[in-house]
Amino acid sequence: MEYMTTASTGAPRWLTDEEQRTWRAYLHATTLLEDHLDRQLQRDAGMPHTYYGLLVQLSQAPRRRMRMTELARNAKITRSRLSHAVARLERNGWVRREDCPSDKRGQNAVLTDDGYAMLRRSAPGHVEAVRQAMFDRLTPEQASSLGEIMRVLATGLEPEGADADLPWLR
Repeated sequence: MEYMTTASTGAPRWLTDEEQRTWRAYLHATTLLEDHLDRQLQRDAGMPHTYYGLLVQLSQAPRRRMRMTELARNAKITRSRLSHAVARLERNGWVRREDCPSDKRGQNAVLTDDGYAMLRRSAPGHVEAVRQAMFDRLTPEQASSLGEIMRVLATGLEPEGADADLPWLR
């Protein structure tokens, strides 16, 4: 395994005790948060959090449709996983696929009226779960700082170009 090293000594840059506590707290909290939101959506809407996110993206897209490759890239999931998710959403009548008129090989995912209705029914409970799990526990200043921190991390981790070797770009 290759480790980042300092330029002068060649030694690994291990986390300090405080950095280790912060890292572990982040992992613990994000795992618990994702589980909390997943359970709420399974209970109230019969779908996992990832599927809900796909419906949200489609609801915000022009004419409630999006290229499958773009949807996979935005959701940060592989095309294979997206295809499986869309197949389940199709069986529920919430999404349909249609051929892309500008590219014979491409397909669009389209949010159906039933899917939009499901999203409207499930959104209030989901927003309340997010609020209770996250924002009700933070001061406005902490929420602002957390948002700023997450944007810095996301910007630093976002791939530089179209040739980046990331699963959702394959």
